[in-house]
Amino acid sequence: MSFTFKQFHIDDKECGMAVSTDAVLLGAWAELTQSNHILDIGAGSGLLSLMAAQRSPEHRRIIAVEIDAAAANACQHNIRQSPWHETVQLYHGAIQDFQLQHLNDSAPLFDHIICNPPYFEQGTQAKNSARADARHTNTLSFGELQSVISKLLAPQGTASVILPQQSLASFTQQLNAYGLFVAKQLDIISIEGKLANRSILAIQHHLAVTEQPILTVPPVETQYQQMTIRDKQGRYSETMIDLCRPFYLKL
Repeated sequence: MSFTFKQFHIDDKECGMAVSTDAVLLGAWAELTQSNHILDIGAGSGLLSLMAAQRSPEHRRIIAVEIDAAAANACQHNIRQSPWHETVQLYHGAIQDFQLQHLNDSAPLFDHIICNPPYFEQGTQAKNSARADARHTNTLSFGELQSVISKLLAPQGTASVILPQQSLASFTQQLNAYGLFVAKQLDIISIEGKLANRSILAIQHHLAVTEQPILTVPPVETQYQQMTIRDKQGRYSETMIDLCRPFYLKL
């Protein structure tokens, strides 16, 4: 399908994971406005990279990493058609390979890492292999993702990810082993009166960053927030409208 936002257009028909409200919320909520050097892990259609380009400073640099060939082609097309074709660079390959190359080149670490990760560790997988890889941790486990974040994120940087509630505990329990902790957590309720079904996490290094994993309690408590997408009549909440107004055409 194709999606037209206020400042760019997304064609995601070749991507394993289509444009979703989850991704838009992540790209709108992440603290990108002061970030100059941004990494998008598992870029898919390039939606998050282009949202980051719209929101961050003019001298920003954004690298979109995508392993799937068809999705990478779609991502490149969407980047070229956008106002930020000179700002966003595509790397077609595994994030593990990108990490090795980036560190070997002694390239600068990233102010912000953004990722809508594969989040199902178990369960029935889609017959479409691209969709299965986009939804399940086949090519990128939680531990591998957190290891990459710990090595590529600048000492004072932030990584933003979105996860379903059923994957939250498994993900957060592993963070401490990589010297990371959740600084902020936004719990998302789809419809007023229901329980939260998604959470966006802002992840940071422990205050003391060393070469060895830090196995202590994070020195700063997590800041918890909550937002509801729609009321019981199906109307967008004011919080949702304010957050997504820069992107959605009809807001």
